[in-house]
Amino acid sequence: MTVPLEVRLADAVAAGMPRARTDLARLVALRSVANPEVEPASECHAAADAVAELLREVGLDGVQAVPAPDGSRAVVGRTAGPAGSPSVVLYSHHDVVPAGDPARWGTPPWELTEVAGRWFGRGAADCKGNLVAGLVALRAVAEVLGAWPVEVAVLCEGSEEQSSGGMEALARSRPELVECDAFVLADTGNVELGLPTLTTSLRGTGSVLMTVRTMAHPAHSGMYGGPAPDALQALLTSLASLRDDSGETTVDGLDHSGVWDGAPIDADRFRQDVAVLEGVDPLTGDGTLADLLWARPAATVLAIDCPPVSQVTAAVQGEARAVVNLRVPPGVDARHAQDCLMAHLRSHTPFGAHVDVRPVSLGQGFRARVDGPAYAAMQRAMRTAFGHDVVTTGQGGSIPLATVLAELVPEAEIMLLGVEEPASRIHGPDESVHPEELRRTALALALFLCDLGGAR
Repeated sequence: MTVPLEVRLADAVAAGMPRARTDLARLVALRSVANPEVEPASECHAAADAVAELLREVGLDGVQAVPAPDGSRAVVGRTAGPAGSPSVVLYSHHDVVPAGDPARWGTPPWELTEVAGRWFGRGAADCKGNLVAGLVALRAVAEVLGAWPVEVAVLCEGSEEQSSGGMEALARSRPELVECDAFVLADTGNVELGLPTLTTSLRGTGSVLMTVRTMAHPAHSGMYGGPAPDALQALLTSLASLRDDSGETTVDGLDHSGVWDGAPIDADRFRQDVAVLEGVDPLTGDGTLADLLWARPAATVLAIDCPPVSQVTAAVQGEARAVVNLRVPPGVDARHAQDCLMAHLRSHTPFGAHVDVRPVSLGQGFRARVDGPAYAAMQRAMRTAFGHDVVTTGQGGSIPLATVLAELVPEAEIMLLGVEEPASRIHGPDESVHPEELRRTALALALFLCDLGGAR
């Protein structure tokens, strides 16, 4: 009796999970934060070397670490498929956000640790877990079929979390690296554990650094407090003008009346996902949760430079700084939105303060094409792997590479998915991945490659 391909792939993926844990532990142990002020650059170099070794071992040809204009290293490899077969690029990134204070973690951030059935560690989900899922899929397909039925390329960048534009610039200078019929961007995830999700909408982003100066140096609050122009207060007043009492972002010149036309957000699940405290309500502005999250601009104060409480002195501050991030829905030009934000901050700062606002990062929004053969194949693959119909969602986060790809390879289908889900707590303490989510995602990728190549 012939064993169905789906069963053989599922068995091969399941058999590959112990190796998946070994690979993920190796990668998590590398503190690959692409910022030498946080972690040594040698950690990112070691991560790139480890990824290159894994790609060679899995069977990719021409594997190399390619320097990007921002100083990071993207690891690439490509193997030709049968004549006339489609080409697929599998994308992930090997850099991570900083671990932060280890005391806030329940497990060592740089050591993959299993607790209650989940694998914890920085990058376990975002995005080293996604890379490992791709490796499991490639091994499984090669084991079952003897060769990949499509042309396969893997692209693993090294500075995605820094929003420094390294991969986007590299893609523009070397477009052959991203040439394909289907681009699988594994850097998102599922709306809940076990529910297969394709992200079809990404918000654009623009961060700015604002510096407010009122005096050449701090002044004693007892002697001068009151008439001395407080730079920190001026900064806070300007920042407070970015939202109204309902939470609606009110940047001068930006429309905030957008309406989300997709599936709504369940308020109770949202509260649970973001751990909203008792007595605090999620913000909806004059619309809905989905409107604010996916269809309207959202300004967020990411950081403020001012004396910490532990070093308080009785002084009026002469200088204060903040980083403000602005997310905008697809269809809104991110550069125009960023310009509006900078102008707004300048015009809403009191006391005649000297204000310097400059851009830090920029990325355009993205809306995926959902009517092509690769998208249909991915839907079938995910339905089989997860046992549920696929749902679609927007993404509050931004992946600037998606827009660059749509520009450089306009005929390619771009699909966004991944091993992440709310309990993964990406970018926070105790990041983790559920191994079953990694297994299901790997199986979906394996089925997709076979389906697209005509092997199913």
